[in-house]
Amino acid sequence: MEGKLNKSLELNEVNNNKKNFNPKNFFSTNVRAYAMIIGLILIWAMFAILTDGIFLSARNISNLTMQMAVVAILGAGMVLVIVTGHIDLSVGSLVGLIGGIAAALMVWKGWGTGLTIITVLLIGLAIGAIQGFITAYLNVPAFIVTLGGMMVLKGILLGITKGVTIAPMRESYKVFGQAYITNVTLFCFAGLVILSMFFLAYRKRKSGIKYNLKQEPSSYYVKPLVYSLLILGFVYIMVAYKGMPVPVFIMLILVIVLTFLADKTTFGRSVYAIGGNLQAAIFSGISVKKIVLIVFALNGLMAAIAGIILSARLNAGSPAAGTMMELDAIAAAVIGGTSLMGGKGKVYGAILGALIMASLDNGMSLLDMDAFWQYIVKGSILIFAVWFDIYSKKKA
Repeated sequence: MEGKLNKSLELNEVNNNKKNFNPKNFFSTNVRAYAMIIGLILIWAMFAILTDGIFLSARNISNLTMQMAVVAILGAGMVLVIVTGHIDLSVGSLVGLIGGIAAALMVWKGWGTGLTIITVLLIGLAIGAIQGFITAYLNVPAFIVTLGGMMVLKGILLGITKGVTIAPMRESYKVFGQAYITNVTLFCFAGLVILSMFFLAYRKRKSGIKYNLKQEPSSYYVKPLVYSLLILGFVYIMVAYKGMPVPVFIMLILVIVLTFLADKTTFGRSVYAIGGNLQAAIFSGISVKKIVLIVFALNGLMAAIAGIILSARLNAGSPAAGTMMELDAIAAAVIGGTSLMGGKGKVYGAILGALIMASLDNGMSLLDMDAFWQYIVKGSILIFAVWFDIYSKKKA
């Protein structure tokens, strides 16, 4: 049964590619993504001019990517939650709690790095699963569950840390927030990603030939070629400073894995089906409650990873860590193209959303602008992104 479903989906994907070869259709269906990319380019160009090129220096770009890594990881997990039609307001508090627990175990209990990381990852996974269970099986709205969870987790954090910052962390732990991967590793990773993209494009073309669908062969390779050039440009910038920061490397690995789960597996198709039409998903035999629970558990795991990176970067567990970060995660997902109505969104879009917000923070900081402007500008962009989503749906 599943094999037939996958074969049908493969055929549909090829048919969609054939239709999308028309440039007009292609650009109309991806107008929001292109609008955000254009917006990012304009933001970078504006700050480059206003800062006399400092904004686009290799050092600043490296710092910028490191700043966005935590929010991008949270946003990637949040995408799946929002796609199912739910929301998670507790991830910021969970990030702080994970950092606080890790610091307490290391500094006060003398635990090693490996055991500490495994423990806090399991805690994050369990907390996400508990909230997913309450939402899916006890039918309590996710907004209420995670709002209550936000306060509960913040209270637990204050209780564990006793309201004080716990430091310092072990040197082996700080690697996850402060170190850089070697250039050899970076080049190997970039090469593997590029080869994978062209391999997938080749498989897609073979599917077209298999089903006797005529299409310009080069069209399959245009997108991976463009992405490859962007990847090579990114690698060049990273190498020009110190290399790729470990948090950014972890972020990219996680986004690739979640993108694969969302786009290429039965689980991912079920997630989009639930958000697109809940009743149809139920009638199709999808285990909605189980899928929702798994999505929340994954989101908790992503928050735990983000908490490890943030505490490693700060070299401390702080009771103030993660404050308001859930709003940044939601904003990253929405600005990156995820619809708050559910059923629509791409995991990798969270990187774009986080990059836009981090660029605004970084650029305005370089210009020594007051902090309140950052909130005003980011809030305005979030409102615009939601309006644009509603407007584009009406036009479709």
